[in-house]
Amino acid sequence: MKIKDGFMLRQFGDDYIVVAVGDGSEDFNKLITLNSVGEFIYTQLKKDMTKEELTEAVIDKYEVERSVAERDIDVFLENLEKAGLLDG
Repeated sequence: MKIKDGFMLRQFGDDYIVVAVGDGSEDFNKLITLNSVGEFIYTQLKKDMTKEELTEAVIDKYEVERSVAERDIDVFLENLEKAGLLDG
């Protein structure tokens, strides 16, 4: 799975904003705000990754328990899917 083309991540202070660019902005007129952990996950998903690879990256970076990482990633991916940002 990965982030669809046509979305850009920008930093504003401590927050990160995802916006649609180009033709995608006609269909997607929202802003998605991310914290630093969300930005890390989003950036990882700019390349094609499995959920397991993503989980390992989060565990390595933030030293959290697997169950916590899996739960948080599930919620994050569900939100990206609902917003139409995921490809695959």
